[in-house]
Amino acid sequence: MVSKALSKLLRHAAVEAGLKLDAEGYASVEQVMKWPRLKSLQIKFADIRTAVSENAKQRFSMKPSPSLKNPPNLNSEDPSDWVIRANQGHSIAVDSASLLVPITLAAGNIPETVVHGTYFAFYQPIVDSGGLKKMTRNHIHFSTGLPEDKQGVISGMRKDAEILIYVDVKQSLEDGVEWWLSENGVVLTEGDKTGVLGTKYWKKVEGRKEDIGVLWEEGKMVQELPEQFKRRKAPIGKGPRGQGPRERGRGRPDRGRGRGRGRGESGSIGTDDIGSVGTNEP
Repeated sequence: MVSKALSKLLRHAAVEAGLKLDAEGYASVEQVMKWPRLKSLQIKFADIRTAVSENAKQRFSMKPSPSLKNPPNLNSEDPSDWVIRANQGHSIAVDSASLLVPITLAAGNIPETVVHGTYFAFYQPIVDSGGLKKMTRNHIHFSTGLPEDKQGVISGMRKDAEILIYVDVKQSLEDGVEWWLSENGVVLTEGDKTGVLGTKYWKKVEGRKEDIGVLWEEGKMVQELPEQFKRRKAPIGKGPRGQGPRERGRGRPDRGRGRGRGRGESGSIGTDDIGSVGTNEP
């Protein structure tokens, strides 16, 4: 509960809540704990520290407040001694250059593998829209490997991703697309000027656990997604407002229309996927 509330506040609701973030996306822990949703949980500083240190995807970073003349004792439990941020996944405006490490040709720090995971239900809308979109997030999210890989990839892809889209970061950099690396190892891009990372950068598209053949290779479509997979519904909770694309717009008429804002995925699984219905980041 604490981790989810922190994600909501630091990624999406800080402006609405009147919470001030610095250039690197950090906010005062003291002020964070005053947010009504967190306050209602009756949390203590120890709960914040646990949420930071024990989050499997390392979504948060915490450090001594730079406003202090003298750094606090590392065991200090005074919330005013600390600042906290979400490492990635923002829908509110943040300065990428301050928050993230740039991936550039000059730096030679392009990861060997950059892959985006999505679901069968979202794949065709992504293709039809021309590529991966950041949707409501600031970035499209990618992983440097798969969750089951021995390298121990922390974040960037949901564990139930069904389709893998490997991308050519080098070619896109040469075309002027900007790329970034978050503190917890997620690879990010805003895409082109329209917020899209086009299909021409798709090095390879294939199934993750089910054999669907190679769908794209070197920026060109090899074959369409087999028909039986096109009919596959998205897992429960995936897609806008926690619904699969086939369910969008249905449901009880008395439901509020603003539910789920800021949680869309960017053409990625996990992150926001599907042209207009998507999944983008974990």
